[in-house]
Amino acid sequence: MSQKFVTYFPLLALALSLVAFFYPSGFVALKPAIVPLLSLIMFAMGMTLTWRHFQAAVRQPRIIAIGIAIQYFFMPLFAWLSAMLWRLPGEQLIGMVLVGSSAGGTASNVICYLARGNVALSILMTMTSTLCAVILMPVLVYLYLHQSIPVPTMEMMRSILFIVLIPVVTGTMLNSLFAGRLTKIEAAFPVISSIAIIIIIAIIVALNRQNLAVLSLPLLGAVMLHNVLGLVTGYSIPLLLKFDATTCRTVCIEVGMQNSGLSVALAIKYFSTLSALPGALFSIWHNLSGAMLAAYWRKAAASRHQ
Repeated sequence: MSQKFVTYFPLLALALSLVAFFYPSGFVALKPAIVPLLSLIMFAMGMTLTWRHFQAAVRQPRIIAIGIAIQYFFMPLFAWLSAMLWRLPGEQLIGMVLVGSSAGGTASNVICYLARGNVALSILMTMTSTLCAVILMPVLVYLYLHQSIPVPTMEMMRSILFIVLIPVVTGTMLNSLFAGRLTKIEAAFPVISSIAIIIIIAIIVALNRQNLAVLSLPLLGAVMLHNVLGLVTGYSIPLLLKFDATTCRTVCIEVGMQNSGLSVALAIKYFSTLSALPGALFSIWHNLSGAMLAAYWRKAAASRHQ
C-alpha cells in the first residue's frame, strides 16, 4: 500500500497543485505550515537512519567535494546558458543566475529519501553547499551579473539548524535507541513524507498563483532546461567516475534541486519582483521533476527486488 502511494505521488502532487491554483485561498492560509511540515519530513527521514549511516557518509569527502564542484560550476553556467538560449529579458536573467548560484535545497533531502538514495550523504551535501554559498554565491552573482549582493548567512544557518539538523538528529537518535521496536511503523515514513511534500508543493503553487498566471513559455522552457541539465549532469559525472547507482542518484538530486526560496528572497530585496519569477517557478518545477524521478527510481528498485 505504502509503495503504491509513493509511486503515484507525483500525480497526486500535480492534482493538488491544480486545485491550489484554481482555489488558492485555503492553501495560502497554510503558509505557516511549510516549515513544520519540512521539519516533520526531516524527522521521518531521521527515523530511518542510524549513526552508522552518517559515519559512512563522512568517510566520503571525495563525492561531497565532487557534488559541490558540479553544483557551483555547472548550475550557474546552465542558468546563464538557458536564459541566453530562450532570450529572457534582463530581469529574468538575473533571477535565473540567482537560482543557479544557490545552495542545494532542503527538498532535495526529501526527494533523495523517496528515491532511495543515500539520505545521510544528501543531508551532509546540503549542509556543505549551504556553508559554501556564503562565499560562492556573491562571487558567482558578481561573475555573471557584475553586481554584488550580501547573503543572509545567519538566516541560512538557522534554517538548516531548525529545519534539517535538529529533526534529523532527533529521529536518528530515537531510531538508534529503539530500532527493534520501530520496524512495524517504518513503512509509514515514506507515506508521511509524500503527503507532506504534496501539501508543500500545493502551498507554493497557491502563493505563486499570480506569477504563474502571467508565465511565459520562454521562462518555463529556461527553468525546465536548467533543472534537467542539472539532474543529468549530477548523475552522469559520478557515473563516469565509477560511483555506485545510489550515490549517483543522490548527487543528481542534490545538484538539480536548488534553494530557490533563497533566490526569490534575494531577487525581491535587491532587484525586482520580475527577477523573483524564475526562482518561484523553479521551486514548483524542481519538486515536481524530483517527485517524478523519485517515483521512477523507487518503482525500479521495487521491481528488482521482486
